[in-house]
Amino acid sequence: MRKPSGSPRGGDDSTAQVVAFVRSLIDRGRVRPGDRLPTERQLAAQVGVSRPTVRAGLRALAAMGIIRSRQGSGTYISEAPALASEPLSLLAALHGFTGEQMYEARRVLEVGAAGLAAERATPDQIASMADEVASLFERMDDPLRFLNHDITFHRIVAEASGNPIISTLVETVSALYYDRRRRTAEQASNRDLMDAAAAHRRVYQAIRARDAEAARRAMHEHLVQAAAYQAQEAAAQAAGAVPLKKPR
Repeated sequence: MRKPSGSPRGGDDSTAQVVAFVRSLIDRGRVRPGDRLPTERQLAAQVGVSRPTVRAGLRALAAMGIIRSRQGSGTYISEAPALASEPLSLLAALHGFTGEQMYEARRVLEVGAAGLAAERATPDQIASMADEVASLFERMDDPLRFLNHDITFHRIVAEASGNPIISTLVETVSALYYDRRRRTAEQASNRDLMDAAAAHRRVYQAIRARDAEAARRAMHEHLVQAAAYQAQEAAAQAAGAVPLKKPR
């Protein structure tokens, strides 16, 4: 039976159905890396949810590195290797990975990746970074969608490094980051999101300018700032603070 339509933000269960459906296609060998997924309309009919819910599910899959969208062509299973988030989350819980350790790992990996991206990024990758930066500024009224664009931007930078090992390691850390960050994202203030969008723009501008040193510096400064904001958001959530929303 078809579920009632609703906003992507309010349909977490339905969104999970979309993710589970695509996962089942992968598990059964129905789709492989590089294969195109059914259209949004087809997925909505097959899963039994609305098209907005399908889009929300696809955004979540993109944030996890499972799929990629190609302008004017469709949505495809990623060809780059990525690790599933569930085992990583269990390992994080088992070994007590801290937020500080996560951001330290991100800095080690992503600062170097940004420098390599400044040297190696293709025109298409630079254009994709520009699209994600624009989306960050457009989605400041929706922290969860902002988060999806945030993670996608970092994934493109890692891919633009031209080193599949670095790209895979960044995917590994990103899976942990997404799982933890999702729980506190709505605590982000409007100022935090504006600062984060501006920081991503500085990374993008340095990569576009082919300035490896500036790209590394911008990424380092961004991640130091992001770690501080994440700590504030976690503290606000623990204290039961009311999220700060963008004035309307």
